[in-house]
Amino acid sequence: MDEIQLDNIDLEQLVLRENIVSAVGLSSAQIQIGIKGDPSLRETATNRCRYESEIDRIFNDITPVFEDLLINRGLFRLFIGLNNSEVRTCSIFDPLREEIHDAAALVSPQYVKRHFPSIPYAEKTRIMRQLYSSLLKSDLYDYMPSHLQNVASKRHDGWQPMSETDIRKVLKHLHVMRNLPEYYLRNFSISIVQSVVRLQFNCDGTQIVHAKDFDNFVVENLP
Repeated sequence: MDEIQLDNIDLEQLVLRENIVSAVGLSSAQIQIGIKGDPSLRETATNRCRYESEIDRIFNDITPVFEDLLINRGLFRLFIGLNNSEVRTCSIFDPLREEIHDAAALVSPQYVKRHFPSIPYAEKTRIMRQLYSSLLKSDLYDYMPSHLQNVASKRHDGWQPMSETDIRKVLKHLHVMRNLPEYYLRNFSISIVQSVVRLQFNCDGTQIVHAKDFDNFVVENLP
């Protein structure tokens, strides 16, 4: 159907259906999504040796740091490159910018203190609501068509952050997934804004999982 013939309600639904992860996150019908990667990587995954990375050697020390960054500090999104020890961070203190850190540096409490201001989780989520509210009232939304304004408004009204319990639940399984014998975890990202966890494995396949469904994902996929 031609978009010109669609009303705002139809356009809203179309926009939400077309995105793999929409502005409102994963729907109840999409608690887990799999994306196949490069076939050549998938078919040769078991023939490629896995080498210990820098982050593998410090895994027990750095996992509590990741939890601290997401729960006790200003980060709302964290990307972890397990092969190259690249850690990308997004913070409410500078929400439009992404920083990149070396995982080895993060095991230093002094380094963490210098780079990541502490803030209680409840206060962080309150400020995130405030930021969205300010955007909705700003001139920025004058540039958006009405159906996208409606999506943003509904997202804001119903928004709930990832719970602290779910953050801990997800992070405690990282080491196990990294050490799977064949299709092990290559990189990982977590967003408390949309309660979404993205997992990419050495076969180049990607799994996008709702944090609340992570227990089921683990049961189905871990030996």
